[in-house]
Amino acid sequence: MKKPAPPSSKQPDNRSLSAVELVVELRQQLQSKDEVIQSKDDAIQHLERYVALLEEQLRLKRAQQFAASSERNADQISLFDEAELEVAIEALSAQLPEEEATPSSPKKTTRQRGFSDNLLRERVELCLSDEEKAGASRTFFSKVKEELAYIPAQMKVIEYWQEKAVFERDGNEVIVAAQRPVHPLGKCFATVSLLAYIIVAKYADGLPLYRLESIVARSGHSVARTNMAHWIIRLAEVFQPLLNLMREVQNSSRYLQMDETRIQVLKEDGKTAQSDKWMWVVRGGPPDKPSVLFDYDPSRAGSVPVRLLQDFTGILQTDGYAGYAEVCRENQLVRIGCWDHARRKYVEAGKAVPKGKKTSNTAPTKADVALGYIGKLYGIERAIQGLAEQDKYQARQQHSEPLLATFKVWLEKNVGSVMKGSLTRRAMEYTLNHWASLIGYCEHGYLNISNVLAENAIRPFAVGRKAWLFADSSQGARASACCYSLIETAKANNLEPAAYIQHVLERIGEADTVEKIEALLPWNVDLAPFSKNVPQYE
Repeated sequence: MKKPAPPSSKQPDNRSLSAVELVVELRQQLQSKDEVIQSKDDAIQHLERYVALLEEQLRLKRAQQFAASSERNADQISLFDEAELEVAIEALSAQLPEEEATPSSPKKTTRQRGFSDNLLRERVELCLSDEEKAGASRTFFSKVKEELAYIPAQMKVIEYWQEKAVFERDGNEVIVAAQRPVHPLGKCFATVSLLAYIIVAKYADGLPLYRLESIVARSGHSVARTNMAHWIIRLAEVFQPLLNLMREVQNSSRYLQMDETRIQVLKEDGKTAQSDKWMWVVRGGPPDKPSVLFDYDPSRAGSVPVRLLQDFTGILQTDGYAGYAEVCRENQLVRIGCWDHARRKYVEAGKAVPKGKKTSNTAPTKADVALGYIGKLYGIERAIQGLAEQDKYQARQQHSEPLLATFKVWLEKNVGSVMKGSLTRRAMEYTLNHWASLIGYCEHGYLNISNVLAENAIRPFAVGRKAWLFADSSQGARASACCYSLIETAKANNLEPAAYIQHVLERIGEADTVEKIEALLPWNVDLAPFSKNVPQYE
C-alpha cells in the first residue's frame, strides 16, 4: 500500500494563513478606530473653538450693553516705554509754544468764577432808608452778590402795517405801497427767528418735533408738528444753493474725511421701512474754509461717494469699507485709513477677555500689546499737535515710521498663533490687510492719524437719532441732511449755530445772485464766536 506524500513546504498552512489574515484584519480595525477617534477629536476641537468664539462674542455683547462705553482701558499695561521714544516725545513737546504744549496728564478744570461779560446785566440797588442814613458823612454802593437769572422764552405776534400813498395821475388814483420784507418761504406765519429755533432745537439739541410742539404751546400759542416738518422740508430747497457752494469749495481742497451711518426712513421707494438707509458725511475743505456736509442716500453703494466727491482729486481718509474703492479708482485718489477703527477692534477684544483671567500679574494679551504700540503712535501725535506741517512730517518720519515697522513685524510673527475667527485674530488681520492705507498719514504733515473729526461731526446726528428714531420720508431725511450740514459747518467755523442759521434765513430770500449767496458762507460772515464752554455730546 502506497504511503501518502508528505506536505510540501511550498503549500500554505491554513492555520498560519488564518492567523495572518486575523492580524491584518485587527490592524485594519485599529486603524479604522484610530481614524474615527481622530475625526471625533477634530470635531470636538472644532466645537470647542466654536464655543470659545461664541463665548467671546457673548462677553463682548454683555460688555457693550452693560459696561462703560469708553474705549479707554484703565487696566491696560503700559508697554514699550523705550527711553529713546520717551526722550523723543519730550523733545517734540518742548518745541511747542508754552501755551499749546500738550501735557502728559489731563489738566484739572478749574471752576469758573463769576459770569461772562457778554451776558446782559441788570443792577439792583439795595438802599438805606432816610432814617438809617440820617447824619452819615457819605454813602456808597458795593457789589455784594451776583445771581444768574433765566428769562423764559415767550411768543409774540409781529403785525406788519404797510403804508400806502395815493396819487392822482391823469384822473386816476395810483397807490404806492411800502416794500414788504422777503420771507424765505413766502407765505408763512413763522418768523425767521422761530424757524431758526425749530432747526437748532431739533438738529443741534436733539429735540423731536413732538416735544417742540408741547414746548412752543406752553409759550402761549400751539404750532402743529406737521407745520414744523413742512417748513423744514421747504427750507431744504432754499438752503440748497448755499450747500452747493459749500460742496464746491470742499471738493477743491487737498484732504477730506468721509464716513456713513444708518438712518431709518419709513417711506422710501423700493425699500421696506426696516431696511437700512444711509446718511453720509464729508468733512474737510481748505484750512480756512472747513465744512461738514451731510447727504442722505438709500444706498451704501460706491456710486454715492462718486457723486459726492465729484472733481475732488486730493487725499481721502475713511474706514476700511470697500465702497470707497470706486471713487478712489475713478478720481485716482490717494486713500488713507483710520487708526481709531483699527484700535477699536483691539479694545473690543480686550473687553471680551474672561473675567478673572486678566490681572496685573499675568502676561499681557496680544490685544494689550497691540494697544501698547498704537498708544505710542497716538502719544507722538499728541506731542506734535501744535507743530507746523513740515515739522509734523519730519517727526513722523523720524519716530512714527520706525515704530510702525516694528509693529508690523510683531503682527506678522504673532497673527498665526491666534485662534482663527477670534476678535484678536480679526483685529490683527484687519490691521495687516489695511496696512498700506493705515500708514498713509505719515506722508504729509497736514493729515490726521484717524478719521475722528468726521466721527465727531456725525455724533450729533447719532444722538438726535435716538430721540426722533426715524425719518418719515426721503424728503425729510434730505432736509435733515441740509440742517445738519449748516449747523455742523457753523461749529467748524467757530460760529454759534443759532445765530448763523438766523443770519442766513434773514438774507437768503433776497440772495438772487451767486455773489449774495457766497456772502452767506460761514467763513464770509462776521458773527459772535461759538462758545467752547457749551457741553458737547459724548
